Amino acid sequence: MNLPSTAAGYPRLLADVGGTNVRFASQFIANGPLQQTGVYACADFESLCDAICHHLWREGLGRPRSGAIGIATPITGDHVRMTNHRWTFSIKAMQEALGLQRLLVLNDFSALALALPTLHADARCQVGGGVAVAGAPIALIGPGTGLGVSGLLPSIDGGGLVPLGGEGGHVTLSSCDPEEQAVLNILHRRFGHVSAERALSGPGLENLYLALAQVQGHKVEALQAQQVTAAALARSDRIADGALDLFCSLLGGAAGNLALTLGARGGVYIGGGIVPRLGLRFAESKFRQSFEAKGRFRAYLSEIPSYVVQASEQAALQGACRALDVGMPH
Repeated sequence: MNLPSTAAGYPRLLADVGGTNVRFASQFIANGPLQQTGVYACADFESLCDAICHHLWREGLGRPRSGAIGIATPITGDHVRMTNHRWTFSIKAMQEALGLQRLLVLNDFSALALALPTLHADARCQVGGGVAVAGAPIALIGPGTGLGVSGLLPSIDGGGLVPLGGEGGHVTLSSCDPEEQAVLNILHRRFGHVSAERALSGPGLENLYLALAQVQGHKVEALQAQQVTAAALARSDRIADGALDLFCSLLGGAAGNLALTLGARGGVYIGGGIVPRLGLRFAESKFRQSFEAKGRFRAYLSEIPSYVVQASEQAALQGACRALDVGMPH
């Protein structure tokens, strides 16, 4: 289906590229809705360009004029190599191959951060804290295939909030809780460096399950993250139940660190694909207890609201669109 364009730069192709799935949408007019969405397994395609071409063919779309790609990896130049998948590409070569007037590539959580101020009330669920301070920094963290971290900081000239493009998911993870630290010590022996992502992601949940079993002296078979989550929610596996508790608690500690680092009195948002599926279990977990357990700054953190983003995938596509709107640099 080829729809007419009434302005330069349209139609737009938007992409949210994670370590497991890639999602696409199109925007045909300025401020228009995102349409003709599609989601595909990254493993089914040799390259991102192949996935894009397949999507355009499947949806009967003509060539887009501009594009924005939020992708789960640091963007440090023209050459892009994903952290948790094999895809690699040149931004310039992809722009030429697709015949785009403009192609913007940014970190996927930078894109998601851009969408946070525009979220409707029903697209987020508050878990603890007080009231967000308008115009204050906002923090974003989200476990999925990896651990995304970003935020929004006020610009010096008062021009709005500016997204961060960092790799906070790879900071060193630690805990003051003896059992949590015992689990992290096992991961340290296994991996050398225990980044937050080693525990706070889908693969991280699998790591926590095996390490907790070892700490408690049990022998278990490895489970996939979805199996650990399902067993924990059903209360059918004590180790899985404990691993999910560890996951929520460690995430709270990491989110609290991020909130302190950014001074995120505008709120802390939890994105990614894992936490929204936990529902009430997350709200009743030790997340907020660990989030606020920062000694003399407990009161400071207790006032900061935390929100679970209920539709991270759609929000990330909206953020990629907004990156084009606000004129982020190439």
